[in-house]
Formats: sequence, structure tokens, C-alpha cells
Amino acid sequence: MANGIKSARFLMESRLADAARGSAEDCFELGVAYSCGTGGMPIDLVEAHKWFNLAALNGSEEGQTMRAEIAEEMTAREIAEAQRQARAWIAATQLRAA
Repeated sequence: MANGIKSARFLMESRLADAARGSAEDCFELGVAYSCGTGGMPIDLVEAHKWFNLAALNGSEEGQTMRAEIAEEMTAREIAEAQRQARAWIAATQLRAA
């Protein structure tokens, strides 16, 4: 089990690095991981919405679809928090790129 968790963490870290470079596919995969609990990740709809939103902003139609689907299971406050986190991610990654 420890190897599975290490593999999941490595996968998440590599996806985070690619997501920071604007990869819609990696943002989408992070959304899937948080929405389904892939690789031992805890299910977190706020994080999932954030990543699907970022995928959608980078042109992913799947990200748009999944963002809408999980939003149906969230409160308005949770959606607002996910949007705030997405804006913070964008701001932070733009600062690093500059």
C-alpha cells in the first residue's frame, strides 16, 4: 500500500508541475483525481472544481462538462471557494512565470 501512495503522490506532483505550465489535460486529470479519490487521494469537490475550472480555462471541453456536473453536488459557498482557489492558482503561477 505504501508504494501505491508514493506512486500517487509522484503522479500528483508531476501533474501539478505540468498544470502550472498550463496543461489542460493535467488540470483535468487532477480534477478527476480529487472528484473520484484516484490513487488514494481524498475526495474533495472544491479541489476537483478548481482543477476542472482551470482545465476549462485552458480549453478543455471535458473540464467544462465535469465542472458543471460536480457543481450540482456543491453548495454556492463551495463553488465560490473553488473559484477563489482557481484565481489564486492563476495568480501564483503567473508570478512564477514572470
